[in-house]
Amino acid sequence: MNTTILSDRTTGYFQLMRPPNIPTAWADILAGYAIAGSNAPINSLFWLLLATTGLYGGGVVFNDVFDAELDAEERPERPIPRGAVSSQEATILGGFLLTVGVLAASQVSVVSLILASLIAAATLIYDSTTKHDSLLGPLTMGFCRAGNLLLGISVFPTVFNSINLSNFSGLHPTYLAIIPILYIGAITAISQGEVYGGSRKTGQISVVLMAVVIAILLGCAMTSAHIISALLFVGLLTWRIFPPFVRAATNPQPDFIRSAVKAGILSLVIVNATIASCFAGEVYGFLVLALLPLSMALARLFSMT
Repeated sequence: MNTTILSDRTTGYFQLMRPPNIPTAWADILAGYAIAGSNAPINSLFWLLLATTGLYGGGVVFNDVFDAELDAEERPERPIPRGAVSSQEATILGGFLLTVGVLAASQVSVVSLILASLIAAATLIYDSTTKHDSLLGPLTMGFCRAGNLLLGISVFPTVFNSINLSNFSGLHPTYLAIIPILYIGAITAISQGEVYGGSRKTGQISVVLMAVVIAILLGCAMTSAHIISALLFVGLLTWRIFPPFVRAATNPQPDFIRSAVKAGILSLVIVNATIASCFAGEVYGFLVLALLPLSMALARLFSMT
């Protein structure tokens, strides 16, 4: 067998799974684990990390499967259009990864199984139907990320019924799932202009959504027992997010939009580090933040979309 072809095929499989994005999904689980509390079983955490790897990896693989014809015109360098991986092979890979994700979640609790199944269904709906809708696309993808945070919380299922509310002004912490909905909504909306450019209106909406996310996190930090470290994480997130998003909103050219999308995806780790710091302190927050250099290193090898 030609080793060059084998190498390109292997590379193609990795490109389909978008490795730089997967640590950001791990960060969701770790933030949810922090919300659930330190008494949550550690072995369940590992099952959920495997679950989110399968769910996220499978979701982005199917993204390329459903976009194969469009990518042939707009992104011929992607694995399926260039012939490194066939659509059938990608479908098998995506199905396998989603199945692993759901089965791994089932090892934790019924709640985890239900959440993983909903996430898998939502990713397929997004990939096949809602992705190109300016409203339903961002909402569907935001739901997937919110579900991923809740999946981390499900490591300790009773947390959905009874939880210490002292960290967030009496609000049940599962309401923090609104953060990934808004955040991913902003990224998904602005990403629609990655190829041909976007509109200033869409960019402005994305900036407003990011500002709302920062405000919610600021409220969480101000009411946290770990206020200093939480505020530092909020500051870091603001510094990382606003410059590229404002630039893309002001001048919605493809290069600026891609830079904003990349910054947004990578900074998901900081969002989760902020949440983790609010509930579990600075040490745990920095543990989550340690995923950022890993994601950035992988981003040098594989594209982030």
